[in-house]
Amino acid sequence: MTNILKQVVGIDVAQDELVVSLGRMDQNVQITIYAFKQFANKLSGFKELEKWVKKHTDQQVTVRYVMEATGIYHEKLAYYLTDQGHEVSIVLPNKISNYMRTLDTKTVTDKTASQAICQFGLERKHEVWQQPKKIFRDLKQLTRERDQIIAERTVSKNQLHAEQAEAFPNDKSISRLKQRIQLCNSQEKEIKEDIAAIIKQDKELAERITNVATIPGVGKLTVVICIAETNGFDLVENKRQVTSYGGLDVEEKESGTSVKKKPKISKKGNRHLRKAMHMPALTAIRYDDRFRAIYARLVSKHGIKMKAAVAIQRRLLELIYTLWKTNEKYEKNHIHQSIENTQVV
Repeated sequence: MTNILKQVVGIDVAQDELVVSLGRMDQNVQITIYAFKQFANKLSGFKELEKWVKKHTDQQVTVRYVMEATGIYHEKLAYYLTDQGHEVSIVLPNKISNYMRTLDTKTVTDKTASQAICQFGLERKHEVWQQPKKIFRDLKQLTRERDQIIAERTVSKNQLHAEQAEAFPNDKSISRLKQRIQLCNSQEKEIKEDIAAIIKQDKELAERITNVATIPGVGKLTVVICIAETNGFDLVENKRQVTSYGGLDVEEKESGTSVKKKPKISKKGNRHLRKAMHMPALTAIRYDDRFRAIYARLVSKHGIKMKAAVAIQRRLLELIYTLWKTNEKYEKNHIHQSIENTQVV
């Protein structure tokens, strides 16, 4: 009788569905991926997945659920599974994509992706995912709420501008739009106060945030967004991984002489993290001599301002990660050498 050493559920998570492959490793280190199914990415789907896995696995051997960190879509499933006592591992996107390149996969589909995640889980050793600390979870909820309010305010301001530009503007419409904008302003202020109150409760956290915020263009709120979206960079082991998690990594596709596409950022990571880097990069370029010089060099190289700005965004995110891990303040003399080698898209 063959003994089973490991059992893994590989899950490719999308907004509306979970594409799942089930695999095992036996005593001869032989890997078999033997089952496949799709489930809805909601509570009823989670329960069906749990029943299906139980039916097709050996109950004497622990089952590990392995999934990719795909923005926010994996979070509800991860919380549900850990609440039910299951082992969960969450892998950064660049690890899976790099692993898939080593496989003899001709066509990339949701099914082959889930199979690759399953095989990756069986071949490699992964840490068990722990639910984020409450403080990071609370900060994430608040920063995302603020982001939604800012978006609503922007829409209202655009509508107000359009209404005021009309030949015969409606006074009542203008009044309501102004009230809406005022409400957004007051709610944003309230959220900022809530964030400040949470941070004030943890002196070590407050000190770290203050240190990281010494980076040119980076304010405390930007730092809070970064640590909230990454659970204090818990999953991140190096700078390359943090740029991948933010979707700021460079994606290239080249094969022989027939296929050669222009490099571009993947945008496969956390959009909230990526969005948080936009204004700090512009501020750093405008007010910091070193960042401005790097930006000018990159623009002169390829002539595209957006590419240069994205390169600065990527570097700022790497700096935030580095200073958070070391709990140090920004120093001009020892961090800009790597900016010179920053890859552009």
